[in-house]
Amino acid sequence: MAAPKALSPSELRRICDPAVFNFKSTAEVDPLDDVIGQERAVRAIHLGLNMKQPGYNIFIAGQEGNGKRTIAHDIVSRHARQQPAPDDWCMVNNFDDAFRPKAICVPTGKATQFSKSMARLIRWLQIKLPREFSTDAFKEKAQRCNDQLKTEEKKLTDQLEEQAAAHNIHMAKTAEGIRPVPLADGKPMTHEQFGALSSEQQAAINQALETLDAEMEEVFAQIVKLRQDHQKSLQQLMQDTALAIVSQRLDLIRSEYSDCAKIQSYLNDVQQDIIEEVENFLSQDNHPKEENGAPFAPPVSPFDRYKVNVLVDHRGSEGAPVVFEPNPSFQNLFGHIDKKAFMGATTTDFTMVQAGSLLQANGGYLIVEVESLLMDTQVWETLKRSLQNKHLYIQDLQRGPMAMAGSLRPEPIPMDVKVVLVGNYATFELLQNHDPKFNKIFKVRSDFDYETRLTDKTLQLYARFIARASRENNLQPFSPDAVAAVVEFGAKTVSDQSKLSLRFGPIVGILQEADYWCRQEEGEIVTETHVIKALSEYRFRHDLYEEKIHAAYAEDTILIDVKGEEVGQVNALAVYQMGEISFGRPSRITAETFMGKHGIVNIEREAEMSGRTHDKGVMILAGFLGRTFAQKYPLSLSISITFEQSYTGVDGDSASSTELYAILSSLSGVPIQQGIAVTGSVNQKGRVQAIGGVNQKIEGFFEVCKTKGLTQQQGVMIPKANVKNLMLKREVVQAVASGAFHIYPVETIAEGIEILTGVPAGTRNEKGEYAPNTVFGKVQKTLIRYLKQSLKLKALAS
Repeated sequence: MAAPKALSPSELRRICDPAVFNFKSTAEVDPLDDVIGQERAVRAIHLGLNMKQPGYNIFIAGQEGNGKRTIAHDIVSRHARQQPAPDDWCMVNNFDDAFRPKAICVPTGKATQFSKSMARLIRWLQIKLPREFSTDAFKEKAQRCNDQLKTEEKKLTDQLEEQAAAHNIHMAKTAEGIRPVPLADGKPMTHEQFGALSSEQQAAINQALETLDAEMEEVFAQIVKLRQDHQKSLQQLMQDTALAIVSQRLDLIRSEYSDCAKIQSYLNDVQQDIIEEVENFLSQDNHPKEENGAPFAPPVSPFDRYKVNVLVDHRGSEGAPVVFEPNPSFQNLFGHIDKKAFMGATTTDFTMVQAGSLLQANGGYLIVEVESLLMDTQVWETLKRSLQNKHLYIQDLQRGPMAMAGSLRPEPIPMDVKVVLVGNYATFELLQNHDPKFNKIFKVRSDFDYETRLTDKTLQLYARFIARASRENNLQPFSPDAVAAVVEFGAKTVSDQSKLSLRFGPIVGILQEADYWCRQEEGEIVTETHVIKALSEYRFRHDLYEEKIHAAYAEDTILIDVKGEEVGQVNALAVYQMGEISFGRPSRITAETFMGKHGIVNIEREAEMSGRTHDKGVMILAGFLGRTFAQKYPLSLSISITFEQSYTGVDGDSASSTELYAILSSLSGVPIQQGIAVTGSVNQKGRVQAIGGVNQKIEGFFEVCKTKGLTQQQGVMIPKANVKNLMLKREVVQAVASGAFHIYPVETIAEGIEILTGVPAGTRNEKGEYAPNTVFGKVQKTLIRYLKQSLKLKALAS
């Protein structure tokens, strides 16, 4: 079997030719107005937007930075512009129960107008009513009522005085009121005069007084009744006078909103209340005072009850509303009720009810990031309940001393809103598996991809995206070679020569930084040089930790050999992630084999530093060894394997092939070239499988080799399946082109061991044996020796 050849420079990186772009700069390019590579996601969003049945709210899932929120907002906004604008909403006083204000809908864009109309009405009545009650006509009517009362009262009192005079009794007016007094010679009788009378005369006078007292009670009752009727007449006169004025002005407002039943009902309530409380419009001071003149309650105008609190006004809106709520707290989302503090007490009323983003989006669309939404369980539960019940309850959830005041319970508002949640797959899976209501409410999932196929079409779309980003962020235009450099960055981001990244967040960041370096040079067009400068500067700002680790290799703090040969020792490659930056770090793996029955001893696992995936990879090695060497006799050996100088946890199976090479070298005694590092997982049949982070691993080992000195024999061995993922930096490609570095693709362990040792792996013959001059033959020889020695020792022991 011939070992595979090293890859050519053209296979190590996808080069984008600037000539594919037919423009001098992106200033000539039409900005992108479409979505790149998200057909599945876009179709799902359109389905959710057009479905009118309940529960078809949308959950948008995808990686961070792929522009899903911006794209969703654009799609929803375009759809919303084709929909009618919804009604406005106002909160008004409930004249029957002030603690339960009413919500009324107002024709689109007229809520503020309606509020102003009501305010003008009250101001007009405050002027008009006092004037009307000051007119001679009203005074004459009131005076006739008063005169009629005085006439009837005088008639009754005259009759009473006549009856008293018939009994020689005078009706005297005193400070305590009217009381009967007997007369003697036309003058009030004194006690001495009354005492000088005979008993028969005294009894007659007392009898007359008792009769007169009864008459007085009846007369006084009639007078009270007259005065009550008089008061009612005056009140009716005032109400009739007010009604004529109020209804005249209210009819103008009624005619404007003739199709709104709730407004008509509200205006009727307003009219009735104004008529009943017309005295408020005539009083000079409506605020009760303490004896010292200071108000003992917060000053409240009696006219506030007629205000219209505008919650939502869609005046000037084009289509249905689209609201993005960046901070979905309970108050921000569902609204709240403000309160006023006054001398240690608090008050509130319907004018302090405030709308939240859910009401602002009513009749349209609300976009929320789900991670922020789930920060408060009560917010999430209330949102689900509102969507299911199709009603919004604006609640007062204030706690502490401020909550001592009476709390309002506004009328619930009918709700018709489409909610779009934006999040990641982990959150979606969590809600889907643990929230039974989630699937019923959010029936549409829109999956945003993080990559797309690299085609001629997507290349041009990338250029149009750069043109759009340049205009939106006020950047200098980009030249074709700069666009090509950004395209290559997009391919490197997803580590795939045939694909482009759809995570536009990082790409926009590079565009902005390239523009910065262009302006530093006072350039007018961003070129490839500026893009490369932006990439290198970004890397420099974030690679302190990488630099520290690399220095440890240079100083031999971390031991690594990049030349020579060693038995049972291979350089493995791992990837470290620090935020957005990832880099490769070589690690030495060693294996020692000896007689015994323990099989493979994973030192990391024994030290509890190994993850499950790594444990699985090590266990697979036993399957390969058994399949390859134990078809006729059992394995009788112990293997100790470890990552040298590893002080943190180890996980992943990308080093499993590396560990197997170390074991084969140890068993065969064939040394491995230390200038070649290895990555790749392996299955039980000896097939080398693809791994992640291949570019970072290669570049990390290249940096170590460059520091310690390139020998022309160094390189990295990778799974063949990862060749399409290669987007190596230009320095590595140039080193390969000059023959200073090599990249070897392998499919099997047999191919890999031949590259590492320069010795044929070996093929099993009909007897199940390998040629003695091969690696597998030497391994087989060692295993047979272990077995024979083990059997011999067992026989001696018995």
